[in-house]
Amino acid sequence: MLIDTHAHMGDPVFDPDREDILKKAQAAGVHAVINVSENLADAERNTRLAEIYPMLLPAVGLAPSFIDTEQAELVIAFIRGKGIRLWAIGEVGLDYWTAKEEEERDLQRGIFNAFIDLAMELDLPLNVHSRAAGRHVIDVLLKQGARKVQLHAFDGKASTALPAAEAGFFFSIPPSVVRSLQKQKLVRKLPLSSLLIETDSPVLGPSREQRNEPANALVSIAAIAELKNIRKEEVLDAVAQNTCKLYGDIDKFLDKQF
Repeated sequence: MLIDTHAHMGDPVFDPDREDILKKAQAAGVHAVINVSENLADAERNTRLAEIYPMLLPAVGLAPSFIDTEQAELVIAFIRGKGIRLWAIGEVGLDYWTAKEEEERDLQRGIFNAFIDLAMELDLPLNVHSRAAGRHVIDVLLKQGARKVQLHAFDGKASTALPAAEAGFFFSIPPSVVRSLQKQKLVRKLPLSSLLIETDSPVLGPSREQRNEPANALVSIAAIAELKNIRKEEVLDAVAQNTCKLYGDIDKFLDKQF
């Protein structure tokens, strides 16, 4: 069972055809999507969508571009108070592309630390954003003793990623791997046992010009197989096992929903 482990299906760009896009994903073999949130409004929307579309598995977090301790507290309260099952805390992390000043970065780290602590308390995976801050994110995670971690669309060096892989963290590969030399190097260097699949829909697709969607998770599978010179079936099996290690037995959950 193929799982898209990081997408933004609550994005308004999907409002006209969300159901069709999800049916297309299922037909392609993508049976579930970890639907991440960037802020409180996203969280509320995504938990509502999970009630309509059981294959959309909600994750709640505050993207690091929102450097707002008050909103972080509201999101944490939402996570603690929500009756619906949450599959991850995310997306959260650091983004030094948007935070240029050290004061902003200090605030980002403080918010990130709070979400790491919450994830460990609730035994939930962290779905982590780390644009232009890969080494710093890994340092924080290791220092805090984080256990269940997915680093989404990691844009750092493979050498930076290896200590995280050794610590048992996972790296999710988007379809943009077909046009990104950095991500191709990452796939070649990391063990198959550390890889997950994501799309980050509606962005990071195989083409910059076209809207990305969960069905394109198969593009990532094919790219990994080619880069590692192995069969697609081997990648599918490994990714399924890795997803289960991090997120649990999603297929059994889905069986109960239909």
